[in-house]
Amino acid sequence: MTTKPARSKRATVHDVALEAGVSRGTVSRYVNGERYVSAAAREAIEAAIAKVGYVPNTAARNLVMQRTQAVGFIVHEPHSLFVEDPNIGEILLGANTRLSEADHQMAVLIVDTERDTDRVARYLSGGLVDGVIIVSARADDPITRVVERLQLPAAYVGHPPGAASTASFVVIDNRGAARSITERLAATGRRRIGMIAAALDRDSGADRLAGFREALGDAFDEALVEPVPLYSYSAGRDGMRRLLERAPDLDGVFAASDAVAAGAIEAIKESGRQVPDDIGVVGFDDSAWARRTTPPLSTVSQPAAGLGAGAAELVLARLHGEDPPAERRLDCEIVWRGSA
Repeated sequence: MTTKPARSKRATVHDVALEAGVSRGTVSRYVNGERYVSAAAREAIEAAIAKVGYVPNTAARNLVMQRTQAVGFIVHEPHSLFVEDPNIGEILLGANTRLSEADHQMAVLIVDTERDTDRVARYLSGGLVDGVIIVSARADDPITRVVERLQLPAAYVGHPPGAASTASFVVIDNRGAARSITERLAATGRRRIGMIAAALDRDSGADRLAGFREALGDAFDEALVEPVPLYSYSAGRDGMRRLLERAPDLDGVFAASDAVAAGAIEAIKESGRQVPDDIGVVGFDDSAWARRTTPPLSTVSQPAAGLGAGAAELVLARLHGEDPPAERRLDCEIVWRGSA
């Protein structure tokens, strides 16, 4: 009969203290990242940790500190769009990099249905994360209300109406960027310019429509705006088909995202028209979609990874008891390619 090998004894703070020749309190202060540890003691403790193989019991430490070392990353989008939209992935990776550097875990929470909303609300209420990063929040978002009720440190990518007043926001100038790229499209000589306006229940979508309207001024025509619910390829394709049926003389279109623009280009080609000869197309994001289209897409480049990193930094600052700025604004620029 075989016997189980004895489990090796886990090294403790006491073992480290004996090896380093310091007190257990000094080792505890070092492990908890406190400042009051001398350089000599720090060096001795690090050598002792390496020798005895000590691994901090973060679960016990977090229980004492009432911290989880985890931050929720909440995306309020359909599951399909989470996979389809490269920007969400870039925002997530940017946030995860900053959280990882600060030794925090990320818990990804996708809100697609009302059931998801209830599930995520219960999860947040259970104290399983120390703070949250929220992407794609809508106006009057129920998750926003839960975050405010729980007084969770929060940072939003974007600035949705009704967001918690105690939160921070990392944003780009959606309105100004939309205005600039529409003006440049008009400068190519286009006279009948429409827009596929996605996600108007979010600040990004509403602001991009506002910028488009401002750019055209008196030439703006409400009939040339086609609202669609999502920043998705299929929404752009179907929206462009409807727009062409309604306005066959259209010669330019601003799509509210690159995925929407890629779908619009497919619909334009289906109709027998050419891009950019017949209809110039511009998008927004400078995502992988912009380089997949034929011709390559003129668009607005937004720093998606920087938005995620910035949101993580704002949440971490709040967790450390700091008072970060209410809003951090990142720059974006026009990238002009062959589609217009």
